[in-house]
Amino acid sequence: MVFTRQRTLGVLLVAIAALTAVILAEILQTVVFAITVAYVLYPLRQQLVQRGLSRRVASTIATVVAFLVVVLLVAPILFVMYRRRLELFTYLGRFPDSVPIAVGGFELVVETAPLVDAAQVGVRQLAVAIASASPRLILALAVFTFLVYGILYRPSAVRTAAFRVVPPEYHDIPTRLHLRTRTTLYSIYVIQAATAAATFVLALVLFSILGYGSPFLLAVIAGILQFIPVLGPSLLIVALAASDLLIGATTRAALVLVLGLVVVSLIPDAVIRTRLAARTGKISSGLYFVGFVGGILTIGPIGLIVGPLVVSLLLEVVELLSEREFRETPS
Repeated sequence: MVFTRQRTLGVLLVAIAALTAVILAEILQTVVFAITVAYVLYPLRQQLVQRGLSRRVASTIATVVAFLVVVLLVAPILFVMYRRRLELFTYLGRFPDSVPIAVGGFELVVETAPLVDAAQVGVRQLAVAIASASPRLILALAVFTFLVYGILYRPSAVRTAAFRVVPPEYHDIPTRLHLRTRTTLYSIYVIQAATAAATFVLALVLFSILGYGSPFLLAVIAGILQFIPVLGPSLLIVALAASDLLIGATTRAALVLVLGLVVVSLIPDAVIRTRLAARTGKISSGLYFVGFVGGILTIGPIGLIVGPLVVSLLLEVVELLSEREFRETPS
């Protein structure tokens, strides 16, 4: 095989990218997250440029938007979970040490004390981890901000490099992958964020009405769980109903189970998600679930984004192959 300049540069690009990933392994998730956020914010940057703003100012405004969104989403969650840990201890302390279960004349006593103790230890360790990770989170936020700005300031550099490496007759491939990436990221960020926000508001109202001690914290957890496909906030609802049954609050257990599954779990998906799907290009729930689970188990939290994206790109390549095969099949 004859190595042209483009092929040589392409191989060099892959090799250096792999080496960079190894060296920057500690902040690789931040880098990937920044790239995907910049991808989503690029249309905003373009609109600002078309309105007469300079490229630098437009990139700065879009970066500030990304910075504020991340801070407003992450900081309250960490702050609430750290400051409300005492309320969680109190809530866990309400559980009885044992729960008798009678089935068919037989009675089984379930010891809950070890489970409660383990949960309290987990909450304490989480609070310590949040406090100790603060400097690291600040550095990661700084890296994220600089990367988003750099990508938005010169977005054409990657496109130019890709088109120079790829032969002209194959330019449709990176174009299709670009469109699929944009559609998938919009589905992940826009739909999931909007659905999580709606879940938080509905959960806050419901948990406040039902008289839970920490409705804000529970609503935050419900919003976070919305990013888990299929199960989502229903995990929290079932857990709250089970805990209420254990402490004898059967009426509230029934109310939170019925109203929670409808108001918190069903309505955001049925109303918010379906209305935004047509505008953002929703990916199928099966695709999202496979990518989510595989990504989380393989590469950690960033897999929530990268997992569905990789699966979506795989399907796009399969479609490209099938289209080519169909065109080449003689009629």
